Amino acid sequence: MPACRVIRPARSVVTMAEKLALLVESDQYGRVHYGLAMAAAALASGRPVLLMFAMRAVRALEPAGWTRLAGQPVETDAALRARGVAGFEELLSACLALEARVMVCEMGLRALDLTLADLR
Repeated sequence: MPACRVIRPARSVVTMAEKLALLVESDQYGRVHYGLAMAAAALASGRPVLLMFAMRAVRALEPAGWTRLAGQPVETDAALRARGVAGFEELLSACLALEARVMVCEMGLRALDLTLADLR
């Protein structure tokens, strides 16, 4: 018999400590990309994730909107993919496929003169 045992009771309810909530507010490609990378990693390990896109980051959810983020997004994405790192589209697709909960800030939509119909 082992000297030490870790006992974790089975739970059907996920606690706040097991969830990951990320506020994506920046219009910088690198920040949005890294937020998606963190979310995808958490989802892949079984943690529920909430992604809240606010203000200028909402643009990333427009069709091809990530290409208009600040920080040379197209060039940076291509360089990352060339090095074997997931690009923006792969990360967002993974998050959606792994059932991340995605929310969009109404104030951000209004500030950018967008509606939900303008997003993916």
